[in-house]
Amino acid sequence: MSSYSVAIVDDHILIAKAVGGIIDNFSKYNVLYEVEHGKALMDKFRQAKNIPDIVLLDIAMPVMDGYETAKWIKDNHPEVLILTLSMQDDEQSLIKMIKAGAKGYLLKNVHPIELEKALDALTIKGFYYPDWATNKIFLSIADEESPVNQTVQLTERETEFLEHCCSELTYKQIGEIMFCSNRTVEGYRDAIFDKLGLKTRVGLVMYAIKSGIYKL
Repeated sequence: MSSYSVAIVDDHILIAKAVGGIIDNFSKYNVLYEVEHGKALMDKFRQAKNIPDIVLLDIAMPVMDGYETAKWIKDNHPEVLILTLSMQDDEQSLIKMIKAGAKGYLLKNVHPIELEKALDALTIKGFYYPDWATNKIFLSIADEESPVNQTVQLTERETEFLEHCCSELTYKQIGEIMFCSNRTVEGYRDAIFDKLGLKTRVGLVMYAIKSGIYKL
């Protein structure tokens, strides 16, 4: 079983260590370290051994807040997955973190079961948003994730693929359901990317919702 490393960035040390203790009990994840703000994380990243698979990131922090930190990670280490863990549940904070590079968003009162579910989704699909955040994300997400061309014609199989993209299924599982190979599934994905001017699965889901292919 693959194991993923996690760094926690939160200026509330007791909370950070409590969350770290919870994560260390998950079978697939281990905590590398906890730091108090983004600048401390940048200092840690200077050594390759300190670059985690996932950063669990608070928003309100001194020195370097979550927005700045997420943007720095996105610009300098795009392979690192960012999961926001915050007390802020307003639309502005949510969308601003998504724009900065976060691939998921949780509130600090989340149950450990959902935290593990979010980490699993992040490593499998590349993103995780709980139900309360879904509408806010897909109505207000950054322009760069919005389809460039929303008047294109999709084939029946491309539309079917797009519907499955809105589920928890991996691309491999989508292929199994559609009775086709991984290569064919990737072909559907790339064809839709080209037609719509998209780059991510988040963008695909956005288009499916906005166009009525998938209904919330």
